[in-house]
Amino acid sequence: MAERLPVAASAKEPLPAGWQPKIVALDIDGTLLRWIDGQGASHEEVTTAVHDAVQSVLDAGCHVVLASGRAPHNMTVVADLLKLHGHGEQLWVVAANGAVVFRYPPMEVVHEVTFDAAPAVRAVLERHPEALVAVEERGVGYRVSAPFPDGELGGNTTVADVEDMVSAPVSRVIIRDPKATVEEFVALAEGLGLHGTDYAIGWTAWLDLAPVGVSKASGLSYVAEALGLAADDVLAIGDGRNDLEMLTWARRGVAMGQAIDEVKQTADAVTASVNEDGAAVEIRRWFPGASSAGMGA
Repeated sequence: MAERLPVAASAKEPLPAGWQPKIVALDIDGTLLRWIDGQGASHEEVTTAVHDAVQSVLDAGCHVVLASGRAPHNMTVVADLLKLHGHGEQLWVVAANGAVVFRYPPMEVVHEVTFDAAPAVRAVLERHPEALVAVEERGVGYRVSAPFPDGELGGNTTVADVEDMVSAPVSRVIIRDPKATVEEFVALAEGLGLHGTDYAIGWTAWLDLAPVGVSKASGLSYVAEALGLAADDVLAIGDGRNDLEMLTWARRGVAMGQAIDEVKQTADAVTASVNEDGAAVEIRRWFPGASSAGMGA
């Protein structure tokens, strides 16, 4: 994997008195949304505690930025659930593990990084010839080599030839082998030496391929610069391996309570689990005031 972005200079020092994040960067699945047991998918609903905590950030005049491995069209649904656009400004959203940055609503892609994924895809399929491959069709869904397990990809899917799918530069490729283990995919990615390509491993045998240097951290760095802010202004919360760079880069990086040990050890702190509204617990440390927004109908 490519080197992570430089850590903010004061990232591991005590926070200064009175510090409050100006950007709260939030992973979605396993952080804002609870997992559906055994299905590799999330409940598409947010709890009142999480909703109100997120609203308290906006009430304070600060920014909430969703940062996920999801495709853009699967992230606007969560923004709507959280009512993130109720304060009159377009949101900043980091999608596809940092490869795409967009504003919403309406969706306006402002930054995208693409790469030639064909060599890496061929190398992975040599080791796992039955693995499934998906490439995003922005705003529609995915082109897939074969159907994925139910609930794992949002939007519409169209079956296509793998070589056709990666014949042009793409921002992200998903490779999934339901018959493999996550440990096998970790070893696979580490042993391939994917030149020109970064990767992130999911909770299952799920591999995200992306351009070198692209991560949630790089996407958030783009957003922070556009806002005239920096890593020192960011609180980031996440639970997965694809959150490691983000948690390291942010001034304060917080792991969810159910995260694997690698994520917890990388983070500056650990909050409660997603089933205990851990994101809300952490946000309320910095934004304790009650939100006036309410959940609404």
